[in-house]
Amino acid sequence: MQDFAAIDFETANGERSSVCSVGVVVVRGGKVYDTFYSLIQPEPNYYTWFCQRVHGLGPDDTDSAEVFPKVWARVAPLIEGLPLVAHNSPFDEGCLRAVMRVYQMDWPDYKFYCTCRAARRHLRYLPNHQLHTVAEACGFHLENHHHALADAEACAVIAIKLL
Repeated sequence: MQDFAAIDFETANGERSSVCSVGVVVVRGGKVYDTFYSLIQPEPNYYTWFCQRVHGLGPDDTDSAEVFPKVWARVAPLIEGLPLVAHNSPFDEGCLRAVMRVYQMDWPDYKFYCTCRAARRHLRYLPNHQLHTVAEACGFHLENHHHALADAEACAVIAIKLL
């Protein structure tokens, strides 16, 4: 796969619709072509302690952020016509479907591919198939794990190597 968009969402709470940040890495011809990152005001707008501990974001970060439809209006043109790639794609696709449903947005029939599944097929020797472990095996040191753009960058490297 030479042309795709790697995507990662972070959520504020246990609701998939509560996306509070998004990272996107657009790959064309097997090379990073563009990147995008934004904070998002989550819906529902509250944070659980666990989620804050994972990614470090909280209300102070997103209370003045744009709501999802405004952020997605900037993302959609970047990824138009591209397959989407995510590490554990059922989570990220689920987030995208849930937040689009909350805002009554039409689903544009995005096609998702999963680098975690690909890693389980191609890198069976790894002790686990978590993003940072797989990224390291593909030559990418993930410094800021659970920052949406850093995770999307790691996913893009994995996809270039394995998909």
